[in-house]
Amino acid sequence: MSIKSIRGFKDILPEETGWWQKVEATASRVARNFGFAEFRIPVLERTELFARSIGADTDIVEKEMFSFADRHDESMTMRPEATAGIVRALIEHNLAADGRPLKYFFIGPMFRYERPQKGRQRQFHQLDVEAFNVASPHMDAEIVTLLDHFLAELGLSDVTMNINSLGCRECRPGFKSRLQEFLRDQKEELCADCQRRLETNPLRVLDCKVPRCSELVQDAPSILDSLCGECRDHFGVVQDDLRRTGVNFIVNPKLVRGLDYYSRTTFEAQTGDLGAQNAVAGGGRYDELVRSLGGGDVPGIGFAVGLERLIMLLSAKFEAEPARPDLYVAALDDDSVTACFGLVQQLRRNGLWVEADYSSGSLKSRMRRADKLGAGATLIVGPDELARKQVVIRFMDKGEQAEVSFEKIDDLAASLAARLSEE
Repeated sequence: MSIKSIRGFKDILPEETGWWQKVEATASRVARNFGFAEFRIPVLERTELFARSIGADTDIVEKEMFSFADRHDESMTMRPEATAGIVRALIEHNLAADGRPLKYFFIGPMFRYERPQKGRQRQFHQLDVEAFNVASPHMDAEIVTLLDHFLAELGLSDVTMNINSLGCRECRPGFKSRLQEFLRDQKEELCADCQRRLETNPLRVLDCKVPRCSELVQDAPSILDSLCGECRDHFGVVQDDLRRTGVNFIVNPKLVRGLDYYSRTTFEAQTGDLGAQNAVAGGGRYDELVRSLGGGDVPGIGFAVGLERLIMLLSAKFEAEPARPDLYVAALDDDSVTACFGLVQQLRRNGLWVEADYSSGSLKSRMRRADKLGAGATLIVGPDELARKQVVIRFMDKGEQAEVSFEKIDDLAASLAARLSEE
């Protein structure tokens, strides 16, 4: 019996990686343009980190984490999200001590034991963006603007930012009590998960995707009516800034986040192209998370983008641009194959993407191969070329060709690179 991949752990095949490279390169470029530096954290952390940060009564901690005891009987967990790990590193390395703004981004795999479905796997990948040491609402707006800019750079112009405020430790408890009182009257009609959430994490009921639960909360109290003055002013500045930058947003009082550490601004990028599961990214402010994990009073805000769902959306909307080599080397006989090996490596050292088949063939068959690869140009070497110590360079788009001596290969590589960059 052959060994197959584990359910929910999907291979990303070479023909699929073009979208991944485009998304990751765009994310890195946009994040750096906003002044964010790349951060890398371990895959494995102590289970306590996620229980304390995410919340022991959340679905992630209760049902979805890949946790196990190591050889010293300590509980370890494969990271289900990135924020907790970055905050742990922030505290461990005392990065926030001098009070300067800290802005990071991270790209990597996460792990949750969920039912695999289209666009959602047990090993999945996220872009994570975080900012610390800035309590200003202007940073909230900047983070949302960064997300909007990133999605626009990928060609997604039909995204709507849903934003809300979850209040703070001063105003949220009162809203939580009013929400629980409202939901208790509806308890028997709620789904089993929401009946449990009603007592432990009632805000999550507002986010339930079960149709009946969504209907029942339509008349629930709005958290925006319970905000204290500071939270109301903070949220007002965020909205004003987003209007100034032209971000398409709506205020959605039912928007909450599934993790316990969020406060004040929360947001979600939504698109109609994903059906009922319409969220492509989400995040918010978490000013108390660092302190809850043993650090100081360090404000933070961030978001995560699920790359599988994003790439699924992009590949459905746009045709991927095929990757094409700069040059194909066509060797026509065995001696030419041997002679071309050094030429191929020399051209590659000059920065060109060069493909070659280490077998001889007719000129007609080699040119068919070059066409199939979509090469920008073909380098032809046969017995006659070897005798003259020359190669023939043929530009595939215009059918032009020229002869170049072996000694001028470096010059050829430079001119070819310049020509292809202009096309």
